[in-house]
Amino acid sequence: MRNKGISTLACAALTAGATVLGGMAPAAAQGGQATAQGKEATAQRKEATDSVRDRLEKIPGMKVVSVADKEGHPLYTLTYVQPVDHRKPGGATFTQRATLWHKSTDKPTVLYTSGYTLPGGTASLTRLIDANQVSVEHRYFAESRPSGAAGDDWSKMTVQQEAADEHRLTRALRTIEKGKWLGTGASKGGMTATYHERYYPGDLDAVVAFVAPNDADHRDDSGYERFFRTVGTKECRDALNAVQREMLVRRDTLLPKFEADAKADGDTFEETLGTTDRAYEFAVLDQVWNFWQSGTAADCSTVPDAKRATDDELYGWSKKHGLSVYRDEDLGTNGSGPYYRQAATQLGWADLKFKHLKGVRHYPDLYQPNSVLPAAMRGTYNGTTVADVDRWVKSSGRRMMFIYGQNDPWSAERFTPSRHDSYRYEVPGANHGASIAKLPEAERTKAIATIKRWANVK
Repeated sequence: MRNKGISTLACAALTAGATVLGGMAPAAAQGGQATAQGKEATAQRKEATDSVRDRLEKIPGMKVVSVADKEGHPLYTLTYVQPVDHRKPGGATFTQRATLWHKSTDKPTVLYTSGYTLPGGTASLTRLIDANQVSVEHRYFAESRPSGAAGDDWSKMTVQQEAADEHRLTRALRTIEKGKWLGTGASKGGMTATYHERYYPGDLDAVVAFVAPNDADHRDDSGYERFFRTVGTKECRDALNAVQREMLVRRDTLLPKFEADAKADGDTFEETLGTTDRAYEFAVLDQVWNFWQSGTAADCSTVPDAKRATDDELYGWSKKHGLSVYRDEDLGTNGSGPYYRQAATQLGWADLKFKHLKGVRHYPDLYQPNSVLPAAMRGTYNGTTVADVDRWVKSSGRRMMFIYGQNDPWSAERFTPSRHDSYRYEVPGANHGASIAKLPEAERTKAIATIKRWANVK
């Protein structure tokens, strides 16, 4: 009703303006004309919505689950039938969830993926260029997981298979949305957009990836090690390392607090990490990483003196600043488990040395993705795919933009764009939430101008 009201008010304003030029119309006639025009506008919108819906439903394998209004434009919730194995298109299938926020067939379209479940919001890129938006759920996450035995075949949870999913979806929807198409996503979503571009460079007109990690050579994690030697100030780094070490030194008194929290929250660890002791150590190992991922240098002033802090002070601060609990409930097939499966087999991970924790760790090989996976989801790493993508982006990628955060550990190993109308920016002091809006003015202006040129908008 709000949009209908705005349309009516706009029509009334136009009528009032016309009276200055063409004479005063009777009040009743004015109201009737405005109402008629408002109804006509509503009817036109409904006709346009129905037309797009009809076209969507004519796409083989596409189903319109529902249509809602979002800011005056239809938001279609979709499912699309995809092959479980694109190398065998006649075999098992699954339905992938997606949405289409449609404004106009002539506007650009943003293909938005989180790399995880179906994104529910609006991408910053969509706002920037006033685009349609297609959001897609990554295969094997949430409701986009094959049923039966196929859903337990994790060998089909690969970069190439997801790129093929997005390729088919993009080609299908480009029959409706005729403007430029730009891919985007942040973190794993940025990686996913980049992989799509690598394998199907004809699908998208450009890609804008935010804080997309690139562990191109898993044997060399020097980029991550360098990050933790240089991020922030020495005082802050030393204080964080001291807290992290003290959390393990005081394991005997702090582990019971961790176990009490786990019991109160219903957390279990038997299917993944195995014991509360292993879960506690894993959480501590991740603590400094999480501090920088989500926090800022301003948070350094809150770091307690590790030696002087009481057990309650040390544990309480840590819970608020990076001590994340990896529990069975979040790590299986219905949680973030599919990501860790990909990390274990293709994407890689930061295999940090933790030299400052020598002598206080119980499990030297704990810090790797298979540790937080159920046995059936674990896998063996093969880095040929990410190495290939890295080379391709450097040499052949076109119209690609990467945005990174200076103080973001995930940005420590990053993509290097080619010279083919491609760019990389770093947001000073930013964490994993780095954005174009936070760039220095000159770089922000240049990045926005480039994106608008790619999208063919003013």
